[in-house]
Amino acid sequence: MKYTNEIRVYYADTDSYQVVWHGAYLRWMEAARVELCNMLGLDLKQLQETGDILPVLDLHVKYRLSAKLDDILKIETEIEECTPVKIVFKQVISNKDTGAVNIEAKITCVAVNTHTGKMYRKIPEYIFNACKIRENAAV
Repeated sequence: MKYTNEIRVYYADTDSYQVVWHGAYLRWMEAARVELCNMLGLDLKQLQETGDILPVLDLHVKYRLSAKLDDILKIETEIEECTPVKIVFKQVISNKDTGAVNIEAKITCVAVNTHTGKMYRKIPEYIFNACKIRENAAV
């Protein structure tokens, strides 16, 4: 399953050269991962209530081309891999008008129980099932 959204680059997202500040991409990618999880039926508030969260364990980002003020960007987010111990998201940010790729990223998340403060040895079954069943589904 792939989640795609678009955002406009605003002045607050840029530096003094009107180029997107590198941290803005991370904020946009996190929001897109949350939306994908919502599509999978994994509501963030419900996860928090049960004490199950999916923090980032590993983050690999390739900055290919800087986005600029007022660009319209397309963010594509999908689950690349879902195992009993981790979920790997693949994310690509590109310019909607030109198709030029700005960012390619792989983000690995694990499950942590906030009640115990410990990482699960295995992702809770309901999270694993939601990701695995839809891992290769088309939208």
